[in-house]
Amino acid sequence: MAKELWRPPADVRERTRIGAFLRWLSSEQGLEFEDYGQLWQWSVDHPAEFWQAIWEHFEVMTHEPATAALPDARMPGADWFPGARLNYAEHVLRMPGVADDEPVVLAYSQTREPVTLTAAQLREEVRRAQATLRRLGVTQGDRVAVYAPNIPETFVLMLATAGLGAIFSSCAPEFGTRSVVDRWQQIEPKVLVAVDGYRYGDKAVDRSAEVAAIREALPSVEAFIEIPYLRGGDPVWDETSDALEFAAVPFSHPLYVLYSSGTTGLPKPIVHGHGGILLEHLKMLALHHDLGPGDRFFWFTTTGWMMWNYLVSGPAVGAAIVLVDGNPAHPDLGWLWRVAAESGTTYFGTSAPFLLSCRKAGLVPKEQADLSALRGVGSTGAPLPPEGFEWVYDAVSADVLLASASGGTDVCTAFVGGVPLLPVHAGEIACRALGARVEAYAADGTPVIGELGELVITAPMPSMPVGFWGDTDGSRYADAYFGTYPGVWRHGDWITIDEGGACVITGRSDATLNRGGVRLGTSEFYSVVEGLDDVTDSVVVHLEDPEGGAGELLLFVVLRPGVTLDDALRATIARELRTALSPRHVPDQVFAVEAVPRTLSGKKLEVPVKRILTGTPVDQAAAKGALANPESLRYFEAVRAARQ
Repeated sequence: MAKELWRPPADVRERTRIGAFLRWLSSEQGLEFEDYGQLWQWSVDHPAEFWQAIWEHFEVMTHEPATAALPDARMPGADWFPGARLNYAEHVLRMPGVADDEPVVLAYSQTREPVTLTAAQLREEVRRAQATLRRLGVTQGDRVAVYAPNIPETFVLMLATAGLGAIFSSCAPEFGTRSVVDRWQQIEPKVLVAVDGYRYGDKAVDRSAEVAAIREALPSVEAFIEIPYLRGGDPVWDETSDALEFAAVPFSHPLYVLYSSGTTGLPKPIVHGHGGILLEHLKMLALHHDLGPGDRFFWFTTTGWMMWNYLVSGPAVGAAIVLVDGNPAHPDLGWLWRVAAESGTTYFGTSAPFLLSCRKAGLVPKEQADLSALRGVGSTGAPLPPEGFEWVYDAVSADVLLASASGGTDVCTAFVGGVPLLPVHAGEIACRALGARVEAYAADGTPVIGELGELVITAPMPSMPVGFWGDTDGSRYADAYFGTYPGVWRHGDWITIDEGGACVITGRSDATLNRGGVRLGTSEFYSVVEGLDDVTDSVVVHLEDPEGGAGELLLFVVLRPGVTLDDALRATIARELRTALSPRHVPDQVFAVEAVPRTLSGKKLEVPVKRILTGTPVDQAAAKGALANPESLRYFEAVRAARQ
């Protein structure tokens, strides 16, 4: 049993939103559940009843009612709430429990001074932006593309677009021209909105040339709006008395288009719908994160990561949101923690690599900032190892509920994470989320408990994509998720689920390490190797032997400045891996490289490394525009050449 770090208080059901939901289920439907496990089991055994309960408990407003909750549960093709007409933006701007003069957006930046919007000011900004879009001819189904960072204007534009029944898509301004064009040429936007530039730390980044190139490459664009963010100023919205509009759209009407990383081809344009996103985010933010009126919800993200879309649903449950744009390590790693203190953040979300960087730097946030308002910490983007958990409880707060979570752009949520009803154990994801029938499949497609398996979802979730843009017959969508196990969603991760429902994710299944027939997850390697003082980053790959031999396990490390990879350090790495994990984990060779390739959202890329090492030309191994540091691929090309 992993070390217990936090336990729910005795009165958890009286003081949390999931407790209120349980009381509602008892009084309204006569349903009683002794613990979270029973509640989860009911939610996945009876999905129509569960999601109908979410609908009713959160008082989802409709312009026309649904005829049923889930009359057809097949995958792909589940039919959610047919007949219902609603609007996501209307629910976000309803902001239950929030007075007009209360702050709902608190924005911090390295480009300009902080900005605060009250509930009334947010509605007014959305009204004016929407009037501008309407004058430019935007109507239901049109696409509005926004090249802007995590600032209030981006949030305002998303709500204005959604209110019209048009379709929103954002790219972060650190994306290069090719990355943006690869995404937006597929959806043919009618209106383009872009910043002139931004500051990253103390560096001014002008984006005028990129914006001009993007406009040139998108002939569908009929109108352009500039946000003078770098040079200072506000976007020019129309001065009009037009009322705020909320188009009544079907449950599955497209809300926004998100994109896969696009490392091995064009990014997949993943279409999410109004109703599915609304229900999923109401459930997660209120019941799993325990967010509501009086809370301030902060997740460090860019507009190119689905966590931005997740964050900005906060007002739908009555929580204010904290938006941050800039270099998270400027002027030091304590900046985000100081922002959390200044904003009164009650829920602080970030990535596992950021938490581990803070730990490695010896940071103690509770000594730098007043974090007394903090009740929850969220971690995603990569598995958080046990030492990351322990650092949070030692250096941040002993009283927070730490939730390590995993999900994806494909569902715009986490399907495994934390919940106030369950304790926190070091290195473990506490539970499968309500309504998410997550299972581990053995190689033969049978479910396993307590063993490593493929992460699959065996019942529909409402936030599964409406489809891929332009995939008229649904074949591309079906092949992406249901091609391995017909009728079952294969996500592409390795997961172990124990008898109590706790989970450990150990890396991507397409980056499998198979030593002597035993599958090994990459995350456990990184936990050990990057725990060494001399190693700042690493990536590991397994090269199979085509003749059936053991193959080679190759480890690449990025070293602290001034450190050399010598025989002594190689021996230390081997000893640590052998001791902490097993002899199977000891690499056959260790190489020093300057950088590890990562996506624009910061995820490591083992597969392109493996491709390069097995002979694929660098230009074909990965789409450079999808990488934060495409130059890193050349290091592995040099290793391949040296090994030949």
